[in-house]
Formats: sequence, C-alpha cells, structure tokens
Amino acid sequence: MVEILSKVIVADDHPLFRGALGQTLKNIYAGVSIMEAGSLEEVVSGLEGDGPDLVLLDLSMPGMRGFSGLMFIRAQFPGVPVIVVSGSEETGTIRRSMEFGSSGFIPKSLGTDAIAEAIDVVLRGGSWTPPDYDPAADDVDGISELVARLSTLTPQQVRVLMMLSEGLLNKQIAYELGVSEATIKAHVSAILQKLNVDSRTQAVIAAAKIEAGQWQSIVT
Repeated sequence: MVEILSKVIVADDHPLFRGALGQTLKNIYAGVSIMEAGSLEEVVSGLEGDGPDLVLLDLSMPGMRGFSGLMFIRAQFPGVPVIVVSGSEETGTIRRSMEFGSSGFIPKSLGTDAIAEAIDVVLRGGSWTPPDYDPAADDVDGISELVARLSTLTPQQVRVLMMLSEGLLNKQIAYELGVSEATIKAHVSAILQKLNVDSRTQAVIAAAKIEAGQWQSIVT
C-alpha cells in the first residue's frame, strides 16, 4: 500500500459524510491533510496553487451539474487524480465517471478496505472500480459517441458550455470569464463543431444529457 498521502480534497455536500471519510483517511494515512469541499467552486479553489495528491469527489454537490463538473475538473486539472465516491452503484454512472476521466469509482456502501485499495491502485497509476462492475456490459444509455465528443472540449470550452446551459448570453459569459465577446463566439463555434451540432440549443441539449436526471438514480 502507498504509505504517504500528503493532501486530499474530500468533496461532498454532506458535512457528516465528509468528516467520516476524512477521519477514515487519517486512520489509514498518518499525517494526511484533509481539505473538505461542499461545492464545485470549493473543489476548484482547493485545486489551484499547491494542489492535492488526490480528490475524492461526490457527483451531486452544488455546481456539479451531473458529470459536467467532473468533466470540467479533469479538463482543468489533468494532473490530479480523481476518484468518484457516490451513493449510486448504477453501471451507467460508473461507466460515465470513468469515461469522463475519473481514475476510480467507490460506492459509498463499500468499507474502509475498499477505499484503501482504490486509493492505492490510483496513486500507483492504475484505475479502480467495484469488483462486480462489468465494463463490457451493454451501453444502456447509448450515448458513448456523445461522451467521446464532449471529452475533446478544452477546459475553457467546458466552462462556456456549462454557462450556455445556465442560459447565459455570449456577453454575459464574456464578462464572467474576463474575455471578449468575440472570444466567446469563437469558443461557441468550436463547441458546435466538436459536438457535431448546428445550434446553441442543440449543444445545450447535448450537455443536459450528462447532467443529473439523464440516468435513473444517477447520483445520490
């Protein structure tokens, strides 16, 4: 097992679960520093600067918008491994988490041994999913092609797409990101091309397919 783990972000919108998971990590890794986050904004803030060794991420926090938040984190901070810790054990949820760049998936129903094993595997450069997960299972939601296209977006394009999904206009997005409206128009054009759609509306519909509600019991 990896003996040294310096800093971990434990991200979940339930303070009691964050505290319990953080204490579990302290019991396993002596001296580990735990940063708790209850929203996507707090996770991003914790990843900036002297970032962590690992992020343990719940999919249902404020700002996450289903898999959009995971996609953004992986695009913006590709050097930091992320393990999704979720109340869902749906095959589709596990598959999408891994496709969008998670290095592992731990159902909240699993115990300390599974958490330690998953972290060890991921920090050694591998990936970890529950023992009973079958990656060859049928693609029940049938949107693997869309996932592949979404994964080609740059970090800034992911941010723009998330803001489009919130109903913001180009000038509003430009103001929020501190860039020109022409830059946002260029990003929107690139997004449409990469997603193979003809309009902003179709791009937003595509984005909605990776947000909570697309799959039954996607995140809890």
